[in-house]
Amino acid sequence: MDKIIVTGGRKLRGEVEVSGAKNAALPMMAAALLTDQESIIENVPNLKDIRTMLDLLNSLGAKGEYRDGTVTITPGNTLVPVAPYELVSTMRASVCVLGPLLARVGNAEVSLPGGCVIGPRPIDLHLKGLEALGASTEIRHGYVHARMHKRLRGNDIYLGGAFGSSVLATANVMMAATLARGQTTIEDAACEPEIVDLACFLIRMGAKIQGVGSKRIEIEGVNKLHGAKTAIIADRVEVGTYLFAAAMTGGDVLVKKADPNHQNVVIDKLRQAGARVDRGKSSIRVRRTGRLQPVNVTTLPYPGFPTDLQAQMMALMTITPGISVITEKIYPDRYMHVSELNRMGSRIFLEGPSAIVQGVKRLSGAPVMASDLRASAALVIAGLVAEGSTEIHRVYHLDRGYERIEEKLSQLGAAISRQKEQVPEQKSDSSMALELEAVG
Repeated sequence: MDKIIVTGGRKLRGEVEVSGAKNAALPMMAAALLTDQESIIENVPNLKDIRTMLDLLNSLGAKGEYRDGTVTITPGNTLVPVAPYELVSTMRASVCVLGPLLARVGNAEVSLPGGCVIGPRPIDLHLKGLEALGASTEIRHGYVHARMHKRLRGNDIYLGGAFGSSVLATANVMMAATLARGQTTIEDAACEPEIVDLACFLIRMGAKIQGVGSKRIEIEGVNKLHGAKTAIIADRVEVGTYLFAAAMTGGDVLVKKADPNHQNVVIDKLRQAGARVDRGKSSIRVRRTGRLQPVNVTTLPYPGFPTDLQAQMMALMTITPGISVITEKIYPDRYMHVSELNRMGSRIFLEGPSAIVQGVKRLSGAPVMASDLRASAALVIAGLVAEGSTEIHRVYHLDRGYERIEEKLSQLGAAISRQKEQVPEQKSDSSMALELEAVG
């Protein structure tokens, strides 16, 4: 197991190029199951979750491979519609194979998904949407069993949930509806750029979809889809992470291959915090020389402030004079990073779904534990400004979503490295007995 060590005190300066969006790549890879022909997806990051999805697709009978940022998937004519617990339990996005398998094969058995521990994330909206298309579903022995009796049929479906639209449920239902008979209308659909990217890929495959990027998506089912080629969008969460890191260290960073239109709310909050932000055609530059200002933030579905950048925003506010309030409206329990930031000297207090952050003059390096993917990134950028060294353990969370983050931050001047964890040596029974005798 690896750990990351960060020594604080260096301002980030220079240029950094972001990778493709993991959250766009994963549902696209699942969408490739909708045809028996080859599909090619470019600009795919080399991440653990990508490899897990490839393993899952191969276990279903498809032939998938990753090479130099390109994923090639050929499902063929025969698929085994069973997604096993060993793979699905490690990554929530695996549930995206449910819709394509049901539409293509007529039945599916998919283990209930896992992923980061950030609070309950039920899949009831997925099942509600698929049932509206005519499927029967039930949960038995930890698996979702879905079956269609003839062919899926189009329907009007409302996908709003307790905390807003569901991105993965929108993806699953939209994929299944491409092969349904008649028209499907999804109301309160997710508007995230990753959903737009998936829809564009499906359209290249021959799907008929309108209203992409709005709360109302209309899909006219077709009899068959074909293979297609696409390149995924930049990872907007990785973009935001580097933007916050630059502002936090008082540096000057140009983030390349970034779509500024995907970062409107983040840019607005950074400017409120005292940073200067310049938008390019496919780049964003952040500079800060003055004092930080406190900012209040509420996470909301896109185009609101993303929950996946809540922890990074909180890290910035820990060294901001005054009091900031961060309210989590997507996953109210997503505050496992608070105790670790407080270990570094921050002053954060939880009040229901809100975190009250009282800025401190400085953080201090400490050993900390990553609890989930985005919390890992927050601890890394907090370490960039902390006195001394910070050791972040369990960075396998980080490796699920960030491609070579330590290398990219090093290029910007950060003192950061990855090391192997020291595994405690197991003592024999005889040596333990000698130690006890000596103590006695």
